[in-house]
Amino acid sequence: MIRCYFDGCCEPVNPGGVAAYGAVVFQDEKRIWEKSQIYHPDKRDRNSTSNNLAEYSGFLAILEFLLARGWNEDPIEIYGDSQLVIKQMTGQWRIRQGVYVPIAIACRKLLPKFPQVRLRWLPREKNYIADELSKAKLLAAGVKFRIQKEN
Repeated sequence: MIRCYFDGCCEPVNPGGVAAYGAVVFQDEKRIWEKSQIYHPDKRDRNSTSNNLAEYSGFLAILEFLLARGWNEDPIEIYGDSQLVIKQMTGQWRIRQGVYVPIAIACRKLLPKFPQVRLRWLPREKNYIADELSKAKLLAAGVKFRIQKEN
């Protein structure tokens, strides 16, 4: 079984702060991959960041990693604490508007390549590994936290 977790944050303001995501993949209870990265918007539109964009960036990073490994046919569970991502990607909510929309559409186009994927929401406190990864890059860049705790 492959279990994946993603998270994102945008600090010190949302929207318009510095956005970063964290993503981690476990295979048979062993951590096999992780990624933490600051989202770099188009240089012409530096204020186009939000926590939703960061969450979707983490989700997309997982999908791309799994596809690159050829694991898209395997049973996969992807967990995130973003109801927006989980509910939009499971078709419970429509994708409406916001800076995250292009990444959400890219994710939706990739999902049919994963016939055995299950998307699951979990509370933030249970998503601590991906949460720590998303905040690590911001802390390293000297971003001050005003919305969430630094950990």
